[in-house]
Amino acid sequence: MGSAAASPPPSGKLTQDELKRVAAHRAVDFVEPGMTLGLGTGSTAAHALDRLGDLLRAGALPGVAGVPTSLKTEAHASAVGIPLLPLDAASGARIALSIDGADEVDPDLNLVKGRGGSLLREKMIEGAGERFVVIVDESKLVPRLGCTGAIPVEVIPFGAPHTLVLIRNLFDGLPGFHARLRTVPKTKGDDGSEQPFVTDNGNCIVEMFFEDGIRGDLRDISDRLLRITGVVEHGMFLGMATTVIVANQDGTVAVMGRKK
Repeated sequence: MGSAAASPPPSGKLTQDELKRVAAHRAVDFVEPGMTLGLGTGSTAAHALDRLGDLLRAGALPGVAGVPTSLKTEAHASAVGIPLLPLDAASGARIALSIDGADEVDPDLNLVKGRGGSLLREKMIEGAGERFVVIVDESKLVPRLGCTGAIPVEVIPFGAPHTLVLIRNLFDGLPGFHARLRTVPKTKGDDGSEQPFVTDNGNCIVEMFFEDGIRGDLRDISDRLLRITGVVEHGMFLGMATTVIVANQDGTVAVMGRKK
């Protein structure tokens, strides 16, 4: 992986939110006038939206428009003045660049994304573009995918518990593996009960957990997951990132490119 580093600021270590902002602003440097952008979802991508809004209001990026990866991003982008397009309208102009965060980045720039639940739209939009710039702080760099938390799998609501069993069977006997349907507190009442988490697409999320990350052929595992009837998509973004921008605790920024 190629990399370049920026000089650190004169102050000490940055907070995680400051690191996210540093990486996001560096990613926006890739944006040129007239581009159609894929607009990511999450706290890191939100900093990129704010920066884009500032530049658009200043007249620095004429003709820029974005395709949002979630309803939340759509609302945020509209609030800061980014013109929006649906994915089908953008297909004619071609998405030149997508900017988004990631939950994990491995040494080959494979990603885990979608712990917030937007993985399907993210993969559709970011996979349709020419370049995909990922913005993270150094805590998101991992030796293997699945080291720091769940790998989400979007499944249709019909028969979701059955689909969960099929996903568990795929990893039967693997030490430390477990999977569950993501739930959230019920919006009504205060009895502590839970209800299934629902994505913007009206689907459910299965969370897969691995004791020490996924070992094995990621593409084979991806294929086997996608062959399960009821699975819509998963949160492993394999070979999609073209550039990863990493903000380090000391304030330096590393820019890593995908191996040719």
